[in-house]
Amino acid sequence: YVVNVERNGKIIYTWKGNQGNTHIGSYDLQTKRNEHLYMFEKNLHIISCSINNERTLLAVSFCQYTEEERASQLLQSVSKYLTLLIEIHPINNVRVLKAVDSCVRVQFLYPVEGRNASRESRLLLISEDKYIEQFDIHVVAEDEHKVVIEKSGQLPRAKVVDDLVWAQWDMMEQRLFYIVPKESKSTLRCVQFYPDENFNSILESHLDIAVNDTQLKLVNFGYDYCQDQDVASKSLNLQVFTSKAGGLCVCCSLASDTPHEIIYSIYFLHKGYNKTFTVSLERTESHQLKEVAFMNLDYYVAAYLPGHFLHLLNIQHPDLLCYSLFLTGEDARIDTLQNCSIRSPWVSTILDCNAGILYNVSINDSALLQFLQRSKRDCERLAALHCALLYFQHTEDLEMQIIQWISENLSTCHSFDPIQEFIIASLYCRMCPETQNLDKLLPYTSLHDWIGVVPGVTCTTDIISLPVLEFQNSKGFWEKLNSNLESVKYAEPHLHYHSNMLRREWRNLSEEGFCLFTNQRDERRTTAYLRNIFENAKKVLSHLNTWDSEARLVPLFEEEDYQQQLLMGLMVAQLKDHLMRHLQYVGKKKIDQIVLDYVANLLNLVHRIMKEVWRRYQLHSCIFCFDERGSAGEFAVFHIMSRILEAANGMCMPLPPGFHTLHLGLGVRCLPLHTLLHYIDNGILQLTETCVRKLLKDLDDTEQNEKLKFSIVMRLPEALGQKVRQYWNHPINANLIARKYVKLLLERLGNRQCSRPVPERPSVPVEFLPLNYLTNMLAEIENQGVHPYEKQDHVNARFVEETALKHTMALLGLKYS
Repeated sequence: YVVNVERNGKIIYTWKGNQGNTHIGSYDLQTKRNEHLYMFEKNLHIISCSINNERTLLAVSFCQYTEEERASQLLQSVSKYLTLLIEIHPINNVRVLKAVDSCVRVQFLYPVEGRNASRESRLLLISEDKYIEQFDIHVVAEDEHKVVIEKSGQLPRAKVVDDLVWAQWDMMEQRLFYIVPKESKSTLRCVQFYPDENFNSILESHLDIAVNDTQLKLVNFGYDYCQDQDVASKSLNLQVFTSKAGGLCVCCSLASDTPHEIIYSIYFLHKGYNKTFTVSLERTESHQLKEVAFMNLDYYVAAYLPGHFLHLLNIQHPDLLCYSLFLTGEDARIDTLQNCSIRSPWVSTILDCNAGILYNVSINDSALLQFLQRSKRDCERLAALHCALLYFQHTEDLEMQIIQWISENLSTCHSFDPIQEFIIASLYCRMCPETQNLDKLLPYTSLHDWIGVVPGVTCTTDIISLPVLEFQNSKGFWEKLNSNLESVKYAEPHLHYHSNMLRREWRNLSEEGFCLFTNQRDERRTTAYLRNIFENAKKVLSHLNTWDSEARLVPLFEEEDYQQQLLMGLMVAQLKDHLMRHLQYVGKKKIDQIVLDYVANLLNLVHRIMKEVWRRYQLHSCIFCFDERGSAGEFAVFHIMSRILEAANGMCMPLPPGFHTLHLGLGVRCLPLHTLLHYIDNGILQLTETCVRKLLKDLDDTEQNEKLKFSIVMRLPEALGQKVRQYWNHPINANLIARKYVKLLLERLGNRQCSRPVPERPSVPVEFLPLNYLTNMLAEIENQGVHPYEKQDHVNARFVEETALKHTMALLGLKYS
């Protein structure tokens, strides 16, 4: 059976020989090889065992006899437990470290990986009498094949901690977590062992956990299943888990006064609060109930009660319950693991102490996607969606399946927008690993709070005091934990970037005009600020030119959209300012790259959704043909694009150039005229120059098409209307152009004096205007340099005269020649 797992991945185990011998061996997880270490020539119950990094020394603690043997053989003067230090390279001397009646665990400290062989080993002895001490062992090489302990006298030792009631060894990071009682509460502390130094107490945190009259509980100091079972009912069921992102969680199972009710608390020390969960069990076989087992999955902490539930708690974002995945029934079953005698020696690994089997544990991607697809509750969908994006790090196939699920469930999610969550969470997972502390500055969800509940689970949240850290020049976990604690002190939610200011600025600039829909922008009004914004947008779009040829499956990015470019540039500018305030040590050049990547990835994700939807409904690369109605697939894509637009408006995020043109083109093909106009009037469809120009040029002038064209032309913004109306050669359009020309010319005349007096407007309007008088007056105004249509040579007094004659003849029912 397994008795220990060392930092280098070697598993120490024992077995009984045919002659009653007790053997000790090791299994290397890397090489998949076994190695025999030592043999006792009698049957022993080994409690704890550890080997040093150089594999020259072996520490063993075992029970010499049982209580029955002690009573029958009158062994009162012989210690019950013996702890030995054995030279095994080659097998030489055996030294007794402890001979006591209380149980002792042993654990060698390991230096950093890749360090040269050391002639000094340090060994921890953990006593059942609630103290831990460290032995310093120096060895010498007497010849090429013999290593012995240098001093024959007593080994130097130092007390590490005293009066503890619980301790856990973190073998990967060489850390000792322990709890000491303090009045009615308890104090969690941590000692960090360094490879070339001694040890330092580095953390202290006060926990509201009662520890009075509890027996010492040791976690990851070897595995003695028989003894652990005896201690379990009298000690704390508690484990500490850390994550590479600087998360520190204390998981504790609590006693409940209500039958068939399980209570456990998770102290998120890096967030400054704890959550206590109360789970009402459906089945009530009380004899099957055991303590909750806890597992470390790095991004998640798992609370597991076999046969009942599996609760995955998001370590990075535990504030909203909807990001924690609570599974019951068959979904909560972990293959072959159906008891609670579980330890988690390191991340994503569990040891079944009862069976003596070590497992790698991970979340199954296909099972998670199946759960996402069949879930009926929003809390389950949200948790599964974020779990898939966070845990599996964006594989192409996973993204494709998630997008397919989104397209099928746009109307079934009531408390969140799946498109928004997919885009924001995907951006968060893609960008944050690149730069430290970026996860505290970028949004990870579109939700501000969560008012829903998880059926069968009650959760209460309590604010706790932040842990106190004492370290100098310590990198890695401690630095990240300290950064997390600093974020909590400065109200972390307010550090996340949000689009409120972006939305206000975009609206202000859009309302001011700046001729955003034309190529002829007034350079005098285009300030340096605006020029910088549009330059930002060009840099973002240049990132998209590196996409593969398949990207052209969807006809996007093939036109200029000044309004979307304005939004892109503004997002770049504001996000850059936000990051510069909090990541000054990163450098401006790096921040510029982060921001450009963020906005480019945002556009890429929208395009990714479009590409998958396009492929799913088998649409062609070009659908701008208005002489036939759209197919069912085109209507489905139009609906999805409408939801993408809604999601983008909700988050104030830019869309790829050409999105509105494509959306409008699908709308013309798929919607009846009254619905199309309703969508245009309500801003769902936006009139773009590319689409309107093609519609006016390509459609013939049947009665139905005339109605469509006239309805579109009447809704065009003035600047856009001046550019595209000329493409419709029709009397109605010519009449409209002439009327607007006369109106604008007279409005711009203003107070300017004309050599020819302008007569008063008759009180009764007439259908036929005095053309000679009007055209002479217009020609006089034109001669004075007032030209509202300077860029359109065909609009002049002669054009107005021709148009008015045609209109008059049409009213009289006469033919014009």
